[in-house]
Amino acid sequence: MYLIIGLIIFSFAYSIYTFIRNGTDRELSSVEIREYQGERLGSINDFRENSIRGPQSVDEETFRLKITGLVTGPYELTIKQVESNFTPYEKVVTVNCVEGWSVKLLWEGVKIEDLLINAGVKSEGKVLIFHAVDGYTSALPLDYVATNDILLAYRMNGVNLPQQRGYPFQVVAESKWGYKWVKWVNEIEVSDNVNYRGYWESRGYSNYGGIDRSFGEN
Repeated sequence: MYLIIGLIIFSFAYSIYTFIRNGTDRELSSVEIREYQGERLGSINDFRENSIRGPQSVDEETFRLKITGLVTGPYELTIKQVESNFTPYEKVVTVNCVEGWSVKLLWEGVKIEDLLINAGVKSEGKVLIFHAVDGYTSALPLDYVATNDILLAYRMNGVNLPQQRGYPFQVVAESKWGYKWVKWVNEIEVSDNVNYRGYWESRGYSNYGGIDRSFGEN
């Protein structure tokens, strides 16, 4: 009698285990896109690690993206709010590093200009200073960001930004050298300081940062 009851319990438990296991097996990992509208793309693995303090680890639950500075209403956003509350855009853009390598990728994210609309940029705001989790900073003119529909990306080649690539947010500073592509962005500060120098700019790199010039030429 006890043997039969034991077999029934074992069978029931094994059925539950099999159901859970099979359900988990169906959750396949994302696969990056390597071609977009007939255009061959690079890979998320084509980057070289050159951040100032190594890849950063961000806690999704506690992370907040701050919009600060010369705005009428500073505010904060969770990762999910950025992804859900703003229109997403896609754009194929090549990042060019001063070290001599480049990668063409499909970036997906929100227009930085859209993030600023809710904050209300004051008329004296001229520059956006991007702050990163590791203390890195770089600045871009507000006009450049608006005119070029610059994205704050959360996906590359169809997959979420990996931790080592800047999760949760990276600036897609098209036509600018890679040091302007701030990773692990946790604050966008609106400033009137057009002479602000970020991490590499304060060490001699061009504040302009356009790939049409040497990175040492302003």
